[in-house]
Amino acid sequence: MRTVRVGDVELAYETFGSAEDAPLLLVMGLATQMIGWPDEFCRMLAERGTYVVRFDNRDIGLSTHLDAAGKPDVLAVMGGDRSGVPYLLADMADDTAGLLDALGIDSAHVVGASMGGMIAQLLAVRHPDRVRSLTSIMSTTGDPAVGAPAEAAIGVLLAPPAADRDAAVQRAVDAYRVIGSPGFEFDEHALRERAGLSYDRAYNPAGVARQLAAILASPDRTADLGRVTVPTLVVHGEQDALVDVSGGRATAAAIPGAELLVVDGMGHDLPRDVWPQLVERITALAARADSR
Repeated sequence: MRTVRVGDVELAYETFGSAEDAPLLLVMGLATQMIGWPDEFCRMLAERGTYVVRFDNRDIGLSTHLDAAGKPDVLAVMGGDRSGVPYLLADMADDTAGLLDALGIDSAHVVGASMGGMIAQLLAVRHPDRVRSLTSIMSTTGDPAVGAPAEAAIGVLLAPPAADRDAAVQRAVDAYRVIGSPGFEFDEHALRERAGLSYDRAYNPAGVARQLAAILASPDRTADLGRVTVPTLVVHGEQDALVDVSGGRATAAAIPGAELLVVDGMGHDLPRDVWPQLVERITALAARADSR
């Protein structure tokens, strides 16, 4: 694990594979550290001839936490008051472009999950020359008419923070029983391990609230997505309770020529049984993009 300075923040990152291969940047979602991209999944991508970079977004993990900004009132932001929102998704997309600068990478294949998909979309909009191909997983366009969470998932988003490590691990298990993939095995052991490691690396609920505020306060991207010209794959779970599948369908409809893969039984996570299909589709997209 290494860190680089990008503007006013430091970003922690890790790499897999050879720097001689095509770079593939993984962008993770709300409240989730870079280890949300499992090591084995990253190695599978690297074994297919890509140089994989994963990193902690601002306000999560071992990257800079903007604690001086305080904890925003998420309910107020949901009501339209953006006065306490310290940054937007566009700023996080600019962080991502800055990370590529710091690593000496001119352009990369970019894969984003959930909030990471939103960031990846904005990277393709704001810095089109930095994106070779785009994969948006379990994400949406920012249009409030699509991708809305189920009522039970809203409870997961707004639940009070855990008071200690054991409670944080149990909360992760409880959350993914609501938003996870009902059509695939629930790997509680792996989830507990990752939740415990995340707590040990950095636990900062206020940072998560700032990320959530950035999502809520950022504008609809639908029109801007119409300008994305790179080969694009949109992946969504049919049973996603946190970001309804309509969000993925709308994303694919907004981006000219985008492919849409809807996975039956998949919710708002990356079940192990789906990894081979995801790796195949992501790397095939990258190969087509590089052969243009």
